[in-house]
Amino acid sequence: MPGRPGTGEAVRLLERELRIAGRETGDLDAEDAWRVFLRFSRLRFTTADTPDADGLLVQYGIYAFDGPATFTLDFARQFEAVDSDGNHEHYVQVHCELRYQPVPALHALGNWSSWYFHDTEESLDRWAQAVRNQPAWAATDTLTPTEIRVYQEQV
Repeated sequence: MPGRPGTGEAVRLLERELRIAGRETGDLDAEDAWRVFLRFSRLRFTTADTPDADGLLVQYGIYAFDGPATFTLDFARQFEAVDSDGNHEHYVQVHCELRYQPVPALHALGNWSSWYFHDTEESLDRWAQAVRNQPAWAATDTLTPTEIRVYQEQV
């Protein structure tokens, strides 16, 4: 089992999964990134003993976080960080983010997000299939991302 995710280890493991898949980050499409993210999602980390300590988030929409508006398809894994007494301090999110030109077909999708948390009654495979059934997959199928980022942030 990997160690604590806040140390950058989670980003290194996600990047390792990309290398195992034989893909450079800049060569990914949505389907490739999703397969790698699912493999990464199955790796378990040492986390706090709380219901939302290890969560998966998929979200998409038109956003202008740090520049012009782009369609962003974001696969994120969120870990809760706690202090020595077990109290919540912050969350660490590890992202694999694909950005696309905001063409009309992507604008039409609107915004969408879905969470999954490990150690709950929900099946990871069932959640993953529900995510895969979203219309963003067909809309991005023939498009090439303009930018792909793998990064970690504290939220």
